[in-house]
Amino acid sequence: MTETERLYLAIGGKFVTPFDELKSKWQNIKAIIYDWDGVFNNGNKIGNGSSEFSEVDSMGTNLLRYSNYLKHGKLQVSAIISGEKNDTAFYFCKRECFHYSFFKAANNKIDALNYICEQEKIQAHEVAYFFDDVLDLSVAEVCGVRILINQKANPLFAEYCTKNKLVDYLTASPGGSYAIREVTELLIYLNDNYNQVVTDRKNASTQYKTYLKERQALETKFFTFKENKVEEVSLNIP
Repeated sequence: MTETERLYLAIGGKFVTPFDELKSKWQNIKAIIYDWDGVFNNGNKIGNGSSEFSEVDSMGTNLLRYSNYLKHGKLQVSAIISGEKNDTAFYFCKRECFHYSFFKAANNKIDALNYICEQEKIQAHEVAYFFDDVLDLSVAEVCGVRILINQKANPLFAEYCTKNKLVDYLTASPGGSYAIREVTELLIYLNDNYNQVVTDRKNASTQYKTYLKERQALETKFFTFKENKVEEVSLNIP
């Protein structure tokens, strides 16, 4: 058992897929997709349907993208598939230059995944998925690496996912308490470049600036569903 594995077990994380096997599965990943509500936040809503995110988690997504950039020599696909329309999620995707943002996709999450895979010419087993609840299971069932955000209040759901092999890692942290940062650091470690990633970001190295320039050149595409068909939409996001 590695010291890092011990650290994650000590804080309450659970490797449903054994650590070495998870590292092997991670090597095949070409895209990362996140659910929004309950993953970037605790799932609570305000009046217009929006929900917040943490800069701690945001930094985690960026560091992981840079880590993957170093390992694979190119930007990997990043996307959010949300069941609701959420202005904060739109802002986040645009600011962080994610490739795709799907909304109002509660009953079409698997269709959104299939669309992304088709556009990017990848397979579902080459996707890592961060999720938290029942509506995500059609995607979790087919993805290669599945991260279940543990809300603590649904132990039977976590048990269901575990027994039915729908999760590889169960977080110690709940949504809204830096669960994404918990896992992105773990995945960076699995890339064997954690120290370089942190040092390059700290020093704003030439290599990091090259990555950032490529990232910032991306323009997020926004999609929803109309009569169960994918529809690209234009959004005016500050």
